Amino acid sequence: MPDAPDSRLPTVSARPPGQDSVRVVSWNIERGFQLPKILEFLRETGADLMLLQEVDLNARRTHCRDIAAELGRALNLNYAFGMEFQELAEGTPAKPAFHGMATLSRWPLSSARIIRFRHQSGFWKPRWYVPDLAVFQRRLGGRIALVAETAICDRKVVTYNLHLESRGDDAVRLAQLNEVLADCQTHADQPVLIIAGDFNFAAGEGAAGKALDEAGFRDAVRSPGHPTTTSHRVIDWIFVSDRLESAGRVHNEVRASDHYPVSATLAPGCTFAPSLRASSASR
Repeated sequence: MPDAPDSRLPTVSARPPGQDSVRVVSWNIERGFQLPKILEFLRETGADLMLLQEVDLNARRTHCRDIAAELGRALNLNYAFGMEFQELAEGTPAKPAFHGMATLSRWPLSSARIIRFRHQSGFWKPRWYVPDLAVFQRRLGGRIALVAETAICDRKVVTYNLHLESRGDDAVRLAQLNEVLADCQTHADQPVLIIAGDFNFAAGEGAAGKALDEAGFRDAVRSPGHPTTTSHRVIDWIFVSDRLESAGRVHNEVRASDHYPVSATLAPGCTFAPSLRASSASR
């Protein structure tokens, strides 16, 4: 499995927004099965940064489409795609199928990279006694974070697009989250950091919530207890560094996936750079 984002995807030159806030959407789009409805919501919400999980590339189940590329073109956004797994029952030897994350932005993206977690469950690996059928989801690869950088009003913003393990216990997910938090500590220039995605557990509480709080992150959606999936779980989150004002919500009226989109509007947007620097220096 490649440990870098797919470099064959072109970069779209999108016009920066003229608004005074930055809106972030995180959403597990369930492979992109309902692409028209997904596109409708993303277009209507007018988000500036979109962190999407479970994004297909060349998979039979989604008609061999390049979901990230189609969304980028349709929305006129820059994007990066990170390969999480090769889906063994969804492609062919000549045209393998992949599954991963896509980050889309109104501003150019740079320095895209993957953190392939050291801690993995091993559940998805091919095994001789498991038939290579779609229902069993045999895969090569492992859970990742897709990291990308952009600049908003001359301030560097680094996004971490996560899909933590769905199998095993919370200890695996916490270990993966701690790998991300350790990577966050490597930025000496104090950028704005955004960690968002499908955490597959209640990351805003317990040991995970404590680790995020100690690392300087806070919940930007601020909808505690609101289910983010159709199975009534609270597992999709957006966390931000610095003390930005934010207003967020869970869009549980959107039925285009088994997860609901979550969003956070960070204010006052392009005028916040000086106050962010002061806030970072004062911690």
